[in-house]
Amino acid sequence: MDKIIEKITAMGVIPVVAIENAADAVRLGDALIEGGLPCAEITFRTAAAASAIRTLCNSHPGILVGAGTVLTKSDAEIAVDAGASFVVTPGFDGGLVDWCLDKSVPVIPGVMTPTDINAAINKKLKVLKFFPAEAAGGIKTLKAISGPYGSIKFVPTGGITLGNLEDYLSLPNVVACGGSWLVKKDQISSGEFDTIETLVREAVQLVDHIRGK
Repeated sequence: MDKIIEKITAMGVIPVVAIENAADAVRLGDALIEGGLPCAEITFRTAAAASAIRTLCNSHPGILVGAGTVLTKSDAEIAVDAGASFVVTPGFDGGLVDWCLDKSVPVIPGVMTPTDINAAINKKLKVLKFFPAEAAGGIKTLKAISGPYGSIKFVPTGGITLGNLEDYLSLPNVVACGGSWLVKKDQISSGEFDTIETLVREAVQLVDHIRGK
């Protein structure tokens, strides 16, 4: 878990990807690497998710590939079998989290309320997905909960853009942000991988600027 979190923290942004055709994962991987961000959270919002994870892992072994929008233990099993290195959930499911912990699969469960965070703390988790970030109060909420939950770090996702990325990454309790703006489903299906590469590069440059690189 710690090694995965270290990698995600170093990148600062996780491209959140919904992909309809697994074959497109090869060119997606090329775009991510060329843009300087070898990481992808392939969401289980399409039927091609597991195949896309397997294709991306096989074609680009150097990319850190996770599975997102994982709702059930069955989804988690399928994702890990396909090669996913970590699991991200939109909400907190104790049984799903237990499965991941039992299998030594890094998991970043979604939380939105103090009750959710307490449930995660009881599972000894220290890095959580804050979702849906902007709709749940965004920066103000993360600042407010940093007091009672000072030891917890977050990966805000939902409504994050290039325009507010710096505000989020500047918070001491944020390790990285999930970004669906980096890779849009219609861009993949229409073959706009140059555009994806450009968006990814812009995000990487901003992260480097924020961190003084």
